[in-house]
Amino acid sequence: MTGQDWIEKDFYAALGVPKDADDAAVKKAYRKLARTYHPDQNPGDDAAEARFKEIGEAYAVLSDREQRKQYDAVRAMAGGGARFSAGPGGGANGFEDVFGSMFGGGAPNVRYSQPGYGAGGGGFEDILSQMLGGQGGARTSRPAGFGMPAQRGADVAARASLPFRAAVEGSTVELTVDGRKLTVRIPAGVNDGQKIKIRGRGRPGSGGGPAGDLVVTVRVEPHPVYALDGADLRMTVPVTFGEATLGTTIEVPTLDGQTVRLKVPSGTPSGRVLRVKGRGVPTKKGPGDLLVTVQVVVPQKLSKQAKEALEAFTASTDHEDVRAELSRRAAQ
Repeated sequence: MTGQDWIEKDFYAALGVPKDADDAAVKKAYRKLARTYHPDQNPGDDAAEARFKEIGEAYAVLSDREQRKQYDAVRAMAGGGARFSAGPGGGANGFEDVFGSMFGGGAPNVRYSQPGYGAGGGGFEDILSQMLGGQGGARTSRPAGFGMPAQRGADVAARASLPFRAAVEGSTVELTVDGRKLTVRIPAGVNDGQKIKIRGRGRPGSGGGPAGDLVVTVRVEPHPVYALDGADLRMTVPVTFGEATLGTTIEVPTLDGQTVRLKVPSGTPSGRVLRVKGRGVPTKKGPGDLLVTVQVVVPQKLSKQAKEALEAFTASTDHEDVRAELSRRAAQ
C-alpha cells in the first residue's frame, strides 16, 4: 500500500465507523464485515473478495495506534483525500502549500530538491516515504528530519487444540487470525500449555518496521495411558505384590502400537520409575525415553489359601519396623 493510497482511501468509511471511534468499535465493525464478506462465505464472488481485502487493509491501519495516528495526519494534510501534484513552480496544491499548512504560513525558508529518482521522482510519494519510514511509495528511505520512527507490529495471540498423537508426532493446524486464514506447523513433542512463536505472522509494522509475531498456545488433549514430559513419554504400569517383591520381566505397550520387554528388579517399590531408552517422542535431536512408573497393586480379595500364606509371610517378617526411619526423621 502506497502513501497515495492513504490519501485516497477512507478507512473509516470502509469499516463504517466515525473518525472518533474507539478501538472496541473499530474491532467490532471489522469482525462483523469480515464475517459477511469472507471468501468462504462468498465463493466465486470477486466483489465480495475485493470488499474483504478493503476492510482488511482498513483494519490493519486503524487497529494500530501508531499507524492510525500517521494516517489521520496524512489525511488531514491532504484535505481528506484530494490527489496532490508537484507543480514545477510550487503553485497551488504543490509541496510548499502542503508543508505551509503543516507549519504555518508559506514555509518560505523550506527548499525542496528533487534528486534523480527516475521519471516522476521527488514527488509527493517520496516526501511521504520519508515521513513514514519507507511506506510512501516505491522508493524506501530512512526517516529523516520530522519522519516517523519505524515501529514493530503487535504480536497476535491464538489457541490451537491437538489430539495427543498429533502433538507427539507434529501436525499442522488451520487458524483464522484477524480475518486471515493461516496454516501453522506445530512441531513434534509440543506439551500442553506450550507457546509456539511464528515470526512475522502478527500485525504489520509501521514506518517500515517489521511485522509482529503470531503466538499460539497449544492445548494437548489427554491420553488414557500416556503423558508428555518434554521429549519423554510417561506411563504407569501395574504389577502384583509378588512381581515387585521377587522381580519379573513384563511387556509394556508403546505409542507406536508395539511392545517392549521391561525388567522389574526384585524389591521394586511402588512409585519407582524405570526408563526405556529411545521410545519417547521423536525430535530433531533424537527420540526421548519412555518413563514407566511402577504401581504395586494391592489385592482387594484373597482366597483362604492366599490369606493364610500372606499371614505366614507377615509373621515371618514381623520383626521388621518399616516405619522406623519415618519416626527417626520426624523427631529431628
